[in-house]
Amino acid sequence: MRIPLSQLRFSHAETHTWGLQVLRYIQRFDELDIWQPIPRDASTWVSRFGTMEGLQGIKPKRQIELMPYVVASTEKYKQEDGNPFRTGKSSGLSAGFDGKIGLTNNMILDFTINPDFGQVEADPSEVNLSAFESYFEEKRPFFVEGRNILSFGVSPGENESSSDNLFYSRRIGRSPHRDISEYDYTDSPSNTTILGAFKLTGKTKNGWSVGALESVTATETAEVIKAESQEKIDVEPLTNYFVGRLQKDFNKGTSKLGGMFTAVNRDLDNAAMQNLHQAAYTGGLDFNHTWKDRTYYLNIKGMFSHVRGDTLAIKETQESSARYFQRPDASYIKYDPRRTSLSGHAGVVEFGKSGSGHWRYTTWVNWRSPGFEINDAGFQRRSDDIFQVIWVGYRYYKPFSIFKQINLNFNQWSGWDFGMHNRYGGTNMNANAKFKNQWNFAFGLNRDFAQRSNYYLRGGPAMLLPGGSSFWTSLSTDYSKKVNAGVSFSIFKGDYDVNDSYSTSLRITWAPVNAMNISLNPFYSAEKAMLQYVETGSMQEDPRYIFASLDQKTIGIPIRINIGITPDLTVQYYGQPFISSGKYTEFKMVTNPKANEFTERFRYYSVNELSYSNDDELYSIDENQNGTADYTFDKPDFNAFYFLSNLVIRWEYLPGSSVYLVWSQNRSDSQSYGTMRMGSDFEHLSAIYPHNVFLIKVSYRLGL
Repeated sequence: MRIPLSQLRFSHAETHTWGLQVLRYIQRFDELDIWQPIPRDASTWVSRFGTMEGLQGIKPKRQIELMPYVVASTEKYKQEDGNPFRTGKSSGLSAGFDGKIGLTNNMILDFTINPDFGQVEADPSEVNLSAFESYFEEKRPFFVEGRNILSFGVSPGENESSSDNLFYSRRIGRSPHRDISEYDYTDSPSNTTILGAFKLTGKTKNGWSVGALESVTATETAEVIKAESQEKIDVEPLTNYFVGRLQKDFNKGTSKLGGMFTAVNRDLDNAAMQNLHQAAYTGGLDFNHTWKDRTYYLNIKGMFSHVRGDTLAIKETQESSARYFQRPDASYIKYDPRRTSLSGHAGVVEFGKSGSGHWRYTTWVNWRSPGFEINDAGFQRRSDDIFQVIWVGYRYYKPFSIFKQINLNFNQWSGWDFGMHNRYGGTNMNANAKFKNQWNFAFGLNRDFAQRSNYYLRGGPAMLLPGGSSFWTSLSTDYSKKVNAGVSFSIFKGDYDVNDSYSTSLRITWAPVNAMNISLNPFYSAEKAMLQYVETGSMQEDPRYIFASLDQKTIGIPIRINIGITPDLTVQYYGQPFISSGKYTEFKMVTNPKANEFTERFRYYSVNELSYSNDDELYSIDENQNGTADYTFDKPDFNAFYFLSNLVIRWEYLPGSSVYLVWSQNRSDSQSYGTMRMGSDFEHLSAIYPHNVFLIKVSYRLGL
């Protein structure tokens, strides 16, 4: 192996001493060999590396790389009669520029102008019936590289809030905000154009880690037609994003003090987009200290947020699913639709023991005030939360009996809102083991206690919900074999049968030759929920919270193929047929969400109150039974059909210079009969007219 010195960062000196570690993983033995031994229970890693001494007569080279590229693409899709924007095909030609400049030996500036990410794999399909946004991993190379430097997590651990972060790079280049569904025909961009972005990362000699990102996205317009009148309208304003991160090491890295700041500013001249924040700022300070050879640690974080905009923007922020300030029983929150700004705070205090010995533990308290809002530059599902956790783990890593190693874990958690109402709580026990034959086995037991949900009625009062118990397990064979497999299963049983679900998945991996890997990961899930939100109606200005029993089934079959024809020529394919169905029955209305008895919190609509029009697919409720509908709602049953696939052929014809050939296909459709019919559903999926995208991207690296 040879590494050009131009690719390494080091300072000017006559003689150098570098830290060095060499590792080799032998897959057939599941064995990791390390040149400089590090104990299994060590609490540190990099500080225990070996050293390479006596390096003389080498000089750092200032790194300058420029990479212009050009992209040609064509799309083919189903033509729509009467729609001038859906002619059946389209094509385009664009160009851009990537670059990397070594400003100093320790500071690298990456930049991009009009970037194209056509070769990036599509997100997996899903059906989201909650009120909260889905989180998807960042896959674009410019934002993936060095993202750990620009990360500032809001909540520690592994839980539903672990993805919350002050910076979520997928906000940059996101789909346009403005809803244009009112128009008859539309031609709108799927993503906002990134005019340019730069990223500065590095670490100074005196221990300062630096990260900064600046990006500008364009004003986006859409062509729309309504009642034969065609016009262009703005759907996304010109927006500037800034992220800055600083962190200082003390006492050879045993202590760290840092901070982060983000800013989003939008040009909101268009009155139709006054529901967006004109300015959004977030920031935080973090402190980390370790002692006793980094065995024990203390982490402290404090964060703030501040958003400004029109009264409409701040009203929507107060009413969003992250907080629901308008809840009638939220007396500790002030809801004011005339506000033009909103501020909040959050923080974490965490203490624990890592490494050294068999026992490890951690405990933390994480809070987010009701007004905490970071979704302009970051990612956040909920605010108004105080989250407490205790975790204890035991690991035994010396072979005994049939085991190679074993881990046991215990968790306890609970949470409150800022009105000091106990909202949720639970416990978990889990174990995982590796056997001497390289197989792996794991299982876990969960108990979720009864909860008080501030979000279930989506702006209505809090509702008391029963708890439930769950069990999960998994088994996998030896990963080193050419054919290996894994299977997992989970089941949840809700108290009072309020929610019963199970899911299972299978993983099969086959490596017929060293240069090829094929994996198949089918999964299936089924859920029966007694209280699935449908809609909020109104009768004489009084809200009606409409729920139903939901029977949902989902199946997906992801497949992935990787082929390394040569080190410079690779083929990657990803595809996922996905089908989901949902049938709504037993419609009901929440009447007393905090009643002591669960069955007294709602009532079923009688046959005299509920009627259905098959022609309009519309339900009508005649609550006072006077022969006139008091309120209506659309038939909620659904069938979702998706097939997303990407084929990418990459040829690195010169070091750093590449050609990409990409074929992406999207098949999607929806129906409303609500039941899953496996055979005919897959036939329907294969019969959907595909949307094909073909592109070729050529880049050339100029090393100066």
